[in-house]
Amino acid sequence: MLGFRHYSNTPVLFLPMQIVEQIVEMHDWSEAERRQSRRIALIPTMGFLHEGHLCLVRDGKARCDRVVVSIFVNPRQFGPKEDFTTYPRDLARDVRLLEKEGVDILFHPSVEAIYPARAQTHIEVENLSLPLCGAARPGHFRGVATVVAKLFNIVRPHMAVFGEKDYQQLQVIRRMVRDLNMEVEIAGHPIVREADGLALSSRNAYLTPQERGAAVCLSRSLCKADRWFRRGETSGRALLCLVRSELEKEPLAKIEYVKLCHVETLEDIEKVDDAALLALAVQFSKARLIDNRVLRR
Repeated sequence: MLGFRHYSNTPVLFLPMQIVEQIVEMHDWSEAERRQSRRIALIPTMGFLHEGHLCLVRDGKARCDRVVVSIFVNPRQFGPKEDFTTYPRDLARDVRLLEKEGVDILFHPSVEAIYPARAQTHIEVENLSLPLCGAARPGHFRGVATVVAKLFNIVRPHMAVFGEKDYQQLQVIRRMVRDLNMEVEIAGHPIVREADGLALSSRNAYLTPQERGAAVCLSRSLCKADRWFRRGETSGRALLCLVRSELEKEPLAKIEYVKLCHVETLEDIEKVDDAALLALAVQFSKARLIDNRVLRR
């Protein structure tokens, strides 16, 4: 059924969602929309969608005339011992969810389309890619920056929406856009959580029921540190010790890192002045989970 969306002063025809796999077709659609002065929002994903992704979609719909969601499990952001082949996928379910949200285009390219044979070019945001997740996953953010830059070139969005759960990724993309003078507005969306505080993630599907209960320790530890900060604690050492001790109460949780960082450079800091990023990564057998909290006065 056809309908109309109303943004600004011009009604925009709403058509059923299209699934586009070819780069040329995606590019031509975007060019036609741009010629009609319609703003395009892109939500890049790796699929296996959850409510967190759908909140990004709604954010894009509120800001723009057209919404494109990409689903591409990017092999170049997985390490050799990581879960590329087993990463959860369910395209049919994703399509149903996106159709209900009124998405205009699902862009679902093949690996061969994105990375043609003998491709030699990549993008690396050097310093921001090194700490936090970058320390344990060398090359990860090079893969992220490269594929996002390619998606920007193909889709030609006016803006793109990223979740703040992947805070380092968001900062890497923002820096890439600034450094390369890309005409894309980058919007961050607040972390979407379950009722008990666990941040939504596609990798939550790896958790056993027992691990799922234990995983609440991530948000619990961050909330406790935030309370201490609001009561006047500014020592990085004290806040980090608090978070670690809270995580260590869960025997199933293996801490990868707990860091207090500058909100833009991601460099370690020893004391919170106006604002700081408190970030952590924890392994639960098959599931590597991340979470963060910005401590701000």
